[in-house]
Amino acid sequence: MTTVELDRRFEFASALVREAGEVALGFFHRVETLTVSSKGLQDVVSEADVEVEKLIRARLDEAFPQDAFFGEESGRSEFAPGQGIWVVDPIDGTQPFVNGMSGWCVSIAFVEGGRNRMGFVNAPARGELFAGGAGRGATLNGRPIRVRSATSVREGLTAMGYSPRVPPVEFLPAFGRVLEAGGMFYRDGSGALALAYLAAGRLIGYIEPHINSYDCLGAMGVIEGAGGQVSDFLAGDALFKGNWLIAGSPELYPQLAELAGYE
Repeated sequence: MTTVELDRRFEFASALVREAGEVALGFFHRVETLTVSSKGLQDVVSEADVEVEKLIRARLDEAFPQDAFFGEESGRSEFAPGQGIWVVDPIDGTQPFVNGMSGWCVSIAFVEGGRNRMGFVNAPARGELFAGGAGRGATLNGRPIRVRSATSVREGLTAMGYSPRVPPVEFLPAFGRVLEAGGMFYRDGSGALALAYLAAGRLIGYIEPHINSYDCLGAMGVIEGAGGQVSDFLAGDALFKGNWLIAGSPELYPQLAELAGYE
């Protein structure tokens, strides 16, 4: 895909993630009236998730009918190897969302040629929009951001992601090693938002034994634009099945990988 084609998608998605955030925020302001159902243990979906994804998918289908789509709520369209694909979580952090907390966001990423080309994370309840990609830089509300350089987990907060897809016995050893190394954990209900905070230098690391692509690729694009290092998340069939994830500054990444045990 040419630079011009990628730039066109970046500009379009920048506006789309803002529009989707405004729609999601409208639902958030009347969250007590929404229909909410369970998809599994600690996994809920609201009508806001469904409607916001419909909006995003319709806009992308109209603008880029040649691209594929993969969303948390509606699944994936037909996808051919090498085809560009949009990866979307309409509301990452639905539990905080439905409980009236601001720790949620809209996440959009574009993957092409086996590479995460760009990512967008909009947290409208907090008034923050993150955007970026490898070779593009990264911004927060239009201002440049960079990851914070650190050489030890002692120097800041490390986000520790977790979901019931992984048994506690597989999560707790890494969690314990981070604490024993002098680190401190952070968790706010949205993996995408925590990863965006890493890109902005608010957190220094991120570790999760399994995360789905729509929960992380948007923010991972921002991290790469902000000079951070991320694990090879897209290896194998992780685009559709998820993978483990480590992210941080290049200086801290080796320690994070050692503590996580996923080297």
